[in-house]
Amino acid sequence: MEGKLSSVAKNFTPSPIQELSQLAQRCNAINLAEGFPDFPAPPCIKEAAVSAINNDFNQYRHVQGICDQLALKMKKTHGLDVNPLTDIAICCGQSEAFAAAIFSIINQGDEVLLFDPCYETYEGCITLAGGIPVYVALEPPQWTLDPEKLMRSFTSRTKAIVLNSPHNPTGKVFSRDELEIIAEGCRRWDCVAITDEVYEYITYDNQKHETIAKLPGMQERTIITSSLSKTFSVTGWRIGWAIAPASAASAIQNIHIRITDSAPAPFQEAALTALRSPIEYFETLRGVG
Repeated sequence: MEGKLSSVAKNFTPSPIQELSQLAQRCNAINLAEGFPDFPAPPCIKEAAVSAINNDFNQYRHVQGICDQLALKMKKTHGLDVNPLTDIAICCGQSEAFAAAIFSIINQGDEVLLFDPCYETYEGCITLAGGIPVYVALEPPQWTLDPEKLMRSFTSRTKAIVLNSPHNPTGKVFSRDELEIIAEGCRRWDCVAITDEVYEYITYDNQKHETIAKLPGMQERTIITSSLSKTFSVTGWRIGWAIAPASAASAIQNIHIRITDSAPAPFQEAALTALRSPIEYFETLRGVG
């Protein structure tokens, strides 16, 4: 069978994160490789999941209420108008939402800018789509963005830029000035920004997460991806979403359906309880554990 493998499959190596996590599990060691909380999820959302299972919400399902809650959150938190009927796709975690976003816009030979260091999934998805990752190094020790270096990285083949803020693995939160620079490049080169905002509520030192979609001219060229995983300590539930202009959201939803059909039904039901959490929960999250 080895001779039948695709060129992409042959070039992919095992995930270092997964290998280290499995080693930590075998050795009963503290796992610093994988980003999951070491404290339990809130009891109310665990109870909601159990209730959903017991009430037979166990078949293929789309819970529109998640989209409604996300639209309310985007308005309240970022001042963005999002249509819950057309602009949101529910996926199996942020990872699938990101992959579907890449597959929805990247053609063979398109370039995608990545800030280095970056989460390993990004490069893999771009490669699977036939795209070309182009790395833009952040400057240690504060992992600052060099505007000139970024602008030199754009070419006529650049289709998108991936923005992960708060950033994995450095913890950096991109500043408003840095967001403005990235937005300027997107507008000038007519590029799409694909964001990963799973750590949006976990910020420190009075830093505050802002989405680049709120900047002038950016909502119509931004695909936001996120999930329940980090905010509610349920990395194994695999409930995520993409928020995008209607045409992109529809494409992402269509790709999602053909890959996994639907996100886990009982956990979608529990997501409603999670997303309705009082503001105090989000404010105290960084102090949990």
